[in-house]
Amino acid sequence: MPFFFPPAEWLDVTASLSLPLAAVVGVALDRLLGETPRWHPLVGFGKLADAIERGGNRGHGVWRRIGGVGAWVLAVVPWVALAGCARGQAPRVVGWLIDVLLLYLALGGRSLTEHAERVAADLAAGDLAAAREHVGWIVSRDTADLDESGIARACVESTLENGSDAVFGALFWFALLGGTGAVLFRLSNTLDAMWGYKSERFLCFGWAAARIDDLLNYLPARLTALSYALCGNRTRVKFRAALRCWRRQAPQWESPNAGPVMSAGAGSLGLALGGPAIYHGQIEKRPLLGKGRAARGGDIARALSLVRRGVALWLAVFLAIGVLGELNA
Repeated sequence: MPFFFPPAEWLDVTASLSLPLAAVVGVALDRLLGETPRWHPLVGFGKLADAIERGGNRGHGVWRRIGGVGAWVLAVVPWVALAGCARGQAPRVVGWLIDVLLLYLALGGRSLTEHAERVAADLAAGDLAAAREHVGWIVSRDTADLDESGIARACVESTLENGSDAVFGALFWFALLGGTGAVLFRLSNTLDAMWGYKSERFLCFGWAAARIDDLLNYLPARLTALSYALCGNRTRVKFRAALRCWRRQAPQWESPNAGPVMSAGAGSLGLALGGPAIYHGQIEKRPLLGKGRAARGGDIARALSLVRRGVALWLAVFLAIGVLGELNA
C-alpha cells in the first residue's frame, strides 16, 4: 500500500495529525510533480470565469459592482460547496486523499520555482533578451527596457509576493478548512488575478474579486511576512531589519497584503526593491522596499530559498500542533 494511503484505523488514532500530514504530502506532490501539463482544473476554471465575465460585466457603476459580486459567487461557491460535500461524505481515508489532492492542485510552488529559475539562468548566461521575455511571464510591468538589475528586482519581488499567493495562502486556509479552504483561496486568488484590475473594464466589475481576495489574504500575508523575517538571515540584526521595513514601508504600498510580504522579504534579504516601474507605457512611482544593495541575478535563488524555508517552518508548526493535539487527546 502506498505511503500516502494510510488505513482508516491509523487515521482514527491520529486524527489531530491527519490534516498536517495531508499538508506535508500535498506540498511534497507539488514539489515533485508541479502543475499537471494538461487538463489542469484551473485552466478550465479560467475559461469558465471568462465566460461568466463576458455575460455579467454589463451596465454602469453600481450595477457592474453588483454583477461582479454575483459573478464571483457563481464562479466560486459551487466548487467550494462541491469540495466540502466530497470531503464530508467520503469515507475517512478517501476524504484524506481528497484533501491531499485539493491542496496539491491549489499550490503553485513548483511552478513559481521553475519560472524564477528560468530567469536566473538567463541572467547567468548573459541573455538579457530571454530574461526580459521570461520575467515578463510572471510580472505585469513592462520589461522591454529592463537592465540586469531591473530584471532581478522584478523577479525577486514576484517571487516574494507569489510565495504568499501561490503557497502560503493556500496552506493557511487548508489548515483552517482542509481542502475546501484551499479551493476557496485558490479560486478567489485566481479571480483577483483575472478581474482585479483598475482598468475601465474591471474597475467596478472586479471590485468584489479584489476586495474578497484582500480579505482572505490578510492574515496569511502577515504570517508570510513574519516567516520571511524569521527565515532569512539568522542574525537578530536582519530579523529586526525585516520587521522595521515591514512596519515603516508596508503602509506606503498600494496593496495591503503585498506591502508587508515584500517589505519584510526585502529587509530579510538585505536588498533594495520597489521603486519606479513602467506599467502600460506609464511610469508608476512605487515606494522603496527593504534596505541594502540592488538586486542581482544570484538573489533570485536566495528569494526562492527564503520561500522554501518558510514553507518548511509552516509544515513544522502544523505537525507540532498535531502532535500536541494527540498528546492532549
